Amino acid sequence: MKKYFAELVGTFVLVFGGVGSAVLAGSHIGFAGISLAFGLSLLAMIYTIGPISGCHVNPAVTLGVFLARKINAKDAGAYMVAQVIGAIIASGVILLVANGGPAGYSAPVSGLGADGYGLHSPDHYSMMAGFVTEAVLTTFLVLTVLGATDVTAPVGFAGIAIGLVLTLIHLVGIPITNTSVNPARSIGPALFVGGWALQQLWLFIVAPFVGAIAAAGIYLAVRHPAVIITTRKAEQALPGEQIDRIA
Repeated sequence: MKKYFAELVGTFVLVFGGVGSAVLAGSHIGFAGISLAFGLSLLAMIYTIGPISGCHVNPAVTLGVFLARKINAKDAGAYMVAQVIGAIIASGVILLVANGGPAGYSAPVSGLGADGYGLHSPDHYSMMAGFVTEAVLTTFLVLTVLGATDVTAPVGFAGIAIGLVLTLIHLVGIPITNTSVNPARSIGPALFVGGWALQQLWLFIVAPFVGAIAAAGIYLAVRHPAVIITTRKAEQALPGEQIDRIA
């Protein structure tokens, strides 16, 4: 249960830090600042809960890790449920804080950082453009997670690589869809916005899953690891380092 709760907490931090920066501080920090908020939130959580759960905090990442045989089906399903719950709670807290402003806040009117395409894309990109972007950028993310946590990857640097690639992903994707690459991140705000956000939510579930499948396929095609370790194990300190810490 601890690893499931860790995924809930980690997803809460990611959504509150990333979506919260867009809703509460977007006019001050711009797209670059929001991108950094997402990347830094994930980087921090990898080093915080990574040793407990592997810090997926994203159903698409969990799917990719499952397809790469680094997690079993039972844990994968429980992770996804925990991630969605964490995202919903975070979105509710963001709305609560936003309502404390002098003018209040209406999620259906202002959007609560929900993802969208067409008229609801920041720069009015089409559905096809949004789908392709979400699938490709999710491939970047999941492939980085799989590679950075591979048994042959440099120890201790996975969080930096994954946090930076999420920053890059948002720098590219925010003008197109607001950037999802994470079904849980999209579900949370959409439930409070309703209407158009729920109608368009399918894209931000399907496209990231397509990207995750592609990433797992690429990873297995180019890597074929003789030894497979879980993301949780990859993000833990080595036994010798653990001994040094308690010595």
